[in-house]
Formats: sequence, structure tokens, C-alpha cells
Amino acid sequence: MGDDRAVTPANAPDAAALQDFTAALLERAISFALGVAQDVNDDRMAGPTPCRGWTLRMLFLHLNDSLDALCEGIDRGSVPLMPDWRPEDPGGDVVADFRDRAARLLGAWAHDSRTDRLVTVGGCPMQAGAMASTGAMEVAVHAWDIARACGRRTPVPAALAEQLIRISPMLVADDVRHGLFDPPVRVPPNAPAGDRLVALLGRDPAWISP
Repeated sequence: MGDDRAVTPANAPDAAALQDFTAALLERAISFALGVAQDVNDDRMAGPTPCRGWTLRMLFLHLNDSLDALCEGIDRGSVPLMPDWRPEDPGGDVVADFRDRAARLLGAWAHDSRTDRLVTVGGCPMQAGAMASTGAMEVAVHAWDIARACGRRTPVPAALAEQLIRISPMLVADDVRHGLFDPPVRVPPNAPAGDRLVALLGRDPAWISP
């Protein structure tokens, strides 16, 4: 996030979209993810996910780190550059950790949900609404990853997916895509919103773990 263009809505309609959606988006994305995580089988933890080269355990570790960062941004108004995390770390119940962090993040956001205040992320200013919306995008799509890694075809809820697609140009600009997401996957224009969302972030909507 090297300049304001990567973190700030480009025009008034975009800003209005974030103001209208941001609080509900994060809550709904977390609710979706918590539902998906209810039936995760520990036997799947070493198995593949739609994220190439990542096991399900690695995915949960990454998601837990992201929730920690979001919570720190809301609580303290700043998020340092993320430290290196160790996906090979074998200890702990990553699903229980995810539930705990999700509850803590929802509590922090409920305590102070002002979307226009500034949060410093790695030294760069970002509106809290943009940070929360970015978090909603990540949580929702990773919840889809978790479901597919567990052999389930649970889609991202259509209304949530449509709203994330609407604000995606602000959150996944071309200059920040490289290194974070694979190129978009081509899907039919009339594909369900959940398929279009995950395809936008480089996932094959047909992928499912054996």
C-alpha cells in the first residue's frame, strides 16, 4: 500500500459504498466464516486448499494472523507490518483460535465502528472503513477456501458476494494484486455472485478437495 490510491475510495460514490456497507460487510463475512468452520474435520488439516501450496492448517494460521491485525487496527489505530508467520507450527487448535479471534474482532468493531477515522497500516494511512472492507473480502473468500478444502460446496452468500464485487476495484487494484492473488479466472457473466467473487480473486469456482 504505497500511496493513498490503494487505500482510499477514488470518488464520492465509492466512498458512499464503503460507508453504506462496511460495518455489515465485516460482520456478515465473519458470520459466514464461523458457520463454515463449525464442521471442520481435523483430518483435513494437512490437505490441499484452493490456495496453491497451502494446506488447510496454513490457511487457518494466515486467517488468524489477519484477524489479529484487523483487531489491532481497530483497537489501537495502527497495524505494523506483519511479522513472518510460521505455517509449519504444529501447536494449538487453529479452529478454536479462529473462533476466539473472530469474536474479539466483532467486539472491537462494535465498540468503535466509525468508518471515516484513519488507521495506519504499515506506515500508510487508511480509512477504517476501507480496512474493515478489505478484511471482509479476505474473510469471506478464505471461508469459501475452507469449505472447498473440506469437500463442501458452500457458496459465499449471494448478497455478500455482490457487495464485495461492487467495491472490489477499490480493494484489489491491479497494482496490489501481484503477489497477493492469481489472475482472475474467466467465468460466464451470468455465473452466481459467489463464483464471480472467488474467480475475481484467482480461484477456480469448480475446485473442490477430493
